Amino acid sequence: MFGLANGLAHGGKLSDTERAAWRAGNDWFNLAYPDPSESNPEVYDPQVNPQAAAWFKDTATHLLERIEPYLEMLRRHGVHFVRLVSDDPGQVIYEDAVQVVVVPHKAAN
Repeated sequence: MFGLANGLAHGGKLSDTERAAWRAGNDWFNLAYPDPSESNPEVYDPQVNPQAAAWFKDTATHLLERIEPYLEMLRRHGVHFVRLVSDDPGQVIYEDAVQVVVVPHKAAN
């Protein structure tokens, strides 16, 4: 979700209002939970951890409650997305109280 929204913003596709909402949302999320790459700079390195992706835990309700504006923005811009829920999204390479970063099982093999 963040990658898709960031792509719209960096590609200049957002209106001024959308850009302000995107920036405020990203700033809030950046303060709300740890950045996995600060504790492990290689966590998102495609050579070390191909296809690594972060997943919010279902217990992180304070984070999950704030994703709808991002999803609405993606819909307005015709960006296709699928919300995934899984008890086993892949090989866990990072974990904290609110998220895991995983390498999908097929990429981990």
